Amino acid sequence: MAAATVDDILADLPLDFASLILRPSRADSPIERFLIVDADDETSDAGAAFVLLIGVRGRSALPALRRLLKNPPLVLAVKGRAEELREGEELLRAAGTGLLLVDPAADWDRLLSIAKDRIQPRSYQSEVLTLLEEDLFAIAQTTARLTSSHVVIEDAANKVLAYSTVSNDIDELRKASILARRGPRKYELLLKDLGAYRELHRTRLPVRVPARPQDGLRERVATTLFAGDRIMGYIWLQETGDGFGADVDYVLTGSAARVSAELIRYRNHQSVHMREDRIVRILSGPAEAAASAHSEKIPADQPTALILIGLSGAEAQADDAALKHGELANLASIHSAAYKPSAIVGQFNGDTAVIIPALQSTNAEAGIRSVAEAIVRDASKHLGITPFAAVGPIAPDLLSIHSVTRKTEALLSCMRRSGDATVATVDDFEVEILFRDAVENFTASTFRHRSLWALLRDDGELAETLRAYLEASLDVAECAKRMKLHKNTVYYRISKVSRVTGLNFGNPRHSLVALLHVQEWAGKHKEHLGKK
Repeated sequence: MAAATVDDILADLPLDFASLILRPSRADSPIERFLIVDADDETSDAGAAFVLLIGVRGRSALPALRRLLKNPPLVLAVKGRAEELREGEELLRAAGTGLLLVDPAADWDRLLSIAKDRIQPRSYQSEVLTLLEEDLFAIAQTTARLTSSHVVIEDAANKVLAYSTVSNDIDELRKASILARRGPRKYELLLKDLGAYRELHRTRLPVRVPARPQDGLRERVATTLFAGDRIMGYIWLQETGDGFGADVDYVLTGSAARVSAELIRYRNHQSVHMREDRIVRILSGPAEAAASAHSEKIPADQPTALILIGLSGAEAQADDAALKHGELANLASIHSAAYKPSAIVGQFNGDTAVIIPALQSTNAEAGIRSVAEAIVRDASKHLGITPFAAVGPIAPDLLSIHSVTRKTEALLSCMRRSGDATVATVDDFEVEILFRDAVENFTASTFRHRSLWALLRDDGELAETLRAYLEASLDVAECAKRMKLHKNTVYYRISKVSRVTGLNFGNPRHSLVALLHVQEWAGKHKEHLGKK
């Protein structure tokens, strides 16, 4: 029976499905079983249980709730609105019972399924194992690309768990270990005689094993996979060309952190749902972030950074875009784990999101930017793509990381639009972000300057001239140069716009109004041309 807590169950629930409006006084206590209780049932023993109170909702649940409190459950789930259960909340608080408020439109079967998975796990070990192998093979392949080597991941008993694509450059030991799914005994003894395992067990740093041509061994570098002090396995890199590069230790450290996390998750039989939307949960708000942090033991009270990494428009439309997304996420996870083992990587609104918690200070932006630069550099070198990495403002803690999401998304959007910078912070695009926000707010409103909007809609020549004039900072000579017109022509057209609309472009407010209208017109005009 799994030692699930209320935070584990909350972390598995879909967003907006339910909210924990009252934490149990014994929040860390394991939930031993779940009970489905009808409003008319008499329950003799609900202690240490997760109780689903069905058949009633809101204030009508109070009589059944009072009966349950004769032997208080650990957590009670009931449908209703918070204002309808104020009295019940006070009764439960006095009893030390938690209250999970379920949306009235939610499906009880969904909650029941999730609770059963957590509290009384079904035999989904084979499904989790399949996911584990897929992740490990992906990490091995990404590590091989970054280090130009052949990679094998073993467990503590030297059983091969995953390996990178087999090539003609692997030696006899590697061929034999892949075929048999474990290293041949004579080679294990040889590596022990060379002191490789003794050194691997002594340090958490990568260990070099020199080539032994007489024994058919090429040069290797390896590291041990630790969970606390427990050895969970090893990662072995075998050189396949001119030896290892200078960054091999850095990459291997990140790979080890990622593999260790996957092995630990498998050992703990983590729910599949946790893997799918950790990023979305953390970025949705403080309550969800707190539940995820508690369940996954993520430090929550220190500065936290968010990096959003996205493909260009053309790369996102390519036939292999989905594959590149996955490869990019694996590459990002290795680099971020090398920087901070507690880093979390996942998909967010079609882009790759990296959350780096437990930073030492809010002045860690330079280090975060270097991580983003390394990801972009290696994505270009090894994946053949050039993504954009937006480094958001550093939040004071994990629970407030959601507050920087919108600004980081706006930064990534500006980077895609300009195409000039592949890595940037808000400082690099602050004016553009504010301007785009102003344009979006204006576009969302319904009020327009009627004569100006009619002119833009009906006279393309004047509209294009006004746009060029504003983009040239109201400089007629520069506008004429860009449009390859005579200055008098530009003077005439701008004067006509001013006369027809009543706007005075020497007035900053009038110019701002014109600029907002022109930006919206330009967006609609571009969209119209794209449909032709």
